[in-house]
Amino acid sequence: MPLILLSGIPMCIHIGTAYALDHKTALGFRGASLAVSISLWISTLVLVIYVIYSKKFKHTWEGFSSESLRHIPINLKLALPSAAMVCLECWAFELLVLIAGTMPNAELTTSVIAMCVNTEDIAYMCTSGLSATVSTRVSNELGAGNPDKAKQTMATTLKLSVVLALLIVLALVIGHDIWAGFFTDDLSIIKAFASMTPFLAISIALDAFQVVFTGVTRGCGWQNLAVIVNVATFFCIGMPMATLLGFKFKLYSKGLWIGLICGHDIWAGFFTDDLSIILGRVFSDPFQTKRPILFLVSSGILK
Repeated sequence: MPLILLSGIPMCIHIGTAYALDHKTALGFRGASLAVSISLWISTLVLVIYVIYSKKFKHTWEGFSSESLRHIPINLKLALPSAAMVCLECWAFELLVLIAGTMPNAELTTSVIAMCVNTEDIAYMCTSGLSATVSTRVSNELGAGNPDKAKQTMATTLKLSVVLALLIVLALVIGHDIWAGFFTDDLSIIKAFASMTPFLAISIALDAFQVVFTGVTRGCGWQNLAVIVNVATFFCIGMPMATLLGFKFKLYSKGLWIGLICGHDIWAGFFTDDLSIILGRVFSDPFQTKRPILFLVSSGILK
């Protein structure tokens, strides 16, 4: 609860700062970037002050010790693949904005894609908390030798994620013009965003599956597998498909997003079908989490 309140402080400051720097100064869109930087620094300082003065953390830090350096290599084995897993997914969305800038009528296309990416990010943030929850719960239950509870956690979290995503999609479908009005007052961009709403709704729905299975993958310690799947689906399939549909078939922003959906769909399909079977076996034998790639090959999924 304290973290929610402490996160709300910089958020409220950010809204006012971003509006003031963007609309009331000559900085323009650069003011928005400056506002983000200011808000992040405020967030950091607020959390540091809380940790220093809160009695809850009184016995968690007893000074620097060389012992803290012993397990860095072990942590990096999980941290680096985890970072790569998240970065690869985020970079796929950011890459769409860069590609949109090379298209005819780049101003319109880039604006629409940027609005879609930001909307997708906001929807993702709403469900990413479930990803963190299922990751922690699954890892704890597998470590405690309770595979059935881990499986139940995955199923429950998946249902919650789907319901939350459907609510977001419903709100977007009903109020897409109102939502687009928060980004721009250009009617041509608002109209173009409205035509993108069905495709955006599909990708948000697919994200509901992705965030949960990503969390389960982290909980099982299968970050390396997720990196491979992300590269294959988003960059080997999704991005080439987006470029082909956007440029060759002249679908422009729609083509870019459809290509992303193709990568999303294959990602979700892999984790929903093949990996769910494997995870079922893992929940029966938690020790399988130590050798995911070998297990995939022996199971006939990777040949």
